[in-house]
Amino acid sequence: MGYPDTFEGFQVDSPEKWNTFTKRDMPTQPFGDHDVDVKIMACGVCGSDVHTITGGWGDQAWPLCCGHEIVGKAIRIGKKVTLIKEGERVGVGAQNYSCLECRQCKNDNETYCVHQLNTYGSRWPDTGIVTTGGYASHIRTHEHWVFPIPEKLETNLVAPMLCAGLTAYSPLVRNGCGPGKKVGVVGLGGIGHFATLFAKALGAETYVISRSHAKEADAKKLGADGFIATADKDWAAPHHMTFDLIINTANSSKGFDLAAYLSLLDVHGHWISVGLPEEAGQEVKAQDLMSNGVLIGASHLGSRKEMLAMLKLAADKGIKSWVETIDISEEGLKEAVTRLKNTDVKYRFTLTGFEKQFGK
Repeated sequence: MGYPDTFEGFQVDSPEKWNTFTKRDMPTQPFGDHDVDVKIMACGVCGSDVHTITGGWGDQAWPLCCGHEIVGKAIRIGKKVTLIKEGERVGVGAQNYSCLECRQCKNDNETYCVHQLNTYGSRWPDTGIVTTGGYASHIRTHEHWVFPIPEKLETNLVAPMLCAGLTAYSPLVRNGCGPGKKVGVVGLGGIGHFATLFAKALGAETYVISRSHAKEADAKKLGADGFIATADKDWAAPHHMTFDLIINTANSSKGFDLAAYLSLLDVHGHWISVGLPEEAGQEVKAQDLMSNGVLIGASHLGSRKEMLAMLKLAADKGIKSWVETIDISEEGLKEAVTRLKNTDVKYRFTLTGFEKQFGK
């Protein structure tokens, strides 16, 4: 049928064929009064996509069209839409629905709504239709999860901010990152490089904490004030109880000495995890929390309010993602997800060339 009844996109059929993509027409949910249709110009490739298509995060509603770091043009708006204008360059992140009525939603915590849906792979209410993501010609979603993109931000560079950037930004601002604070970032990958950029932009003394010195030069280029390699002997001792906040972006918990990391935090300092390793995770002992009264938490994405503030900060401060572009195609997608699974990227991929695949 084609747009607006169906979208064209690339799907994965099963974890056994996780890096094989097939181009198809895909059904989409009905267009509502508060909905916006976006013609996609670019889409980031997120670690979440790889965890999902490989089966690392459990069974899915196959076939699946991934992608939740989407930038495009708003080409159709519902009659009750007030937040977005037709023709505007906009972004869509990793969430596309919540009830907007509960306590959480009304307090800028809509990402914690019990009714929240992910941008792709969720069943749309009352339809059974599986939502499709940004490896496609278009996306349709409620205006609350569509965000105007500041003019100063380049399309290919802003795309990864819509998931990875927000995932880093929200816990920083919610946990007091700013001038006079010492902030650590565990893991220098896609999310970690954003956490470093944003912590520094917010005015904090910023350290990257990594297993080895391999990424030290990159950390300094990103603006980090210091670098800690956990392979070094007695690595934690010089920084004992000096950090106010540590954001853990690590994608694996293997060989992770949590007690040593927690010893870095000042009294009632915050350890906030945003990575989602596929394995069981770290063992937490009460004894490891007592000596400094450390507080352990986690964070999931961020609110619309935080998304808009993050984009403004990036525009005002000239923050630029480290991005490699790949044209969207069966071959391009296979290359992107395979290399990402092998951590062979610094530090995000953005898919481009959508007009070549889907037309103008």
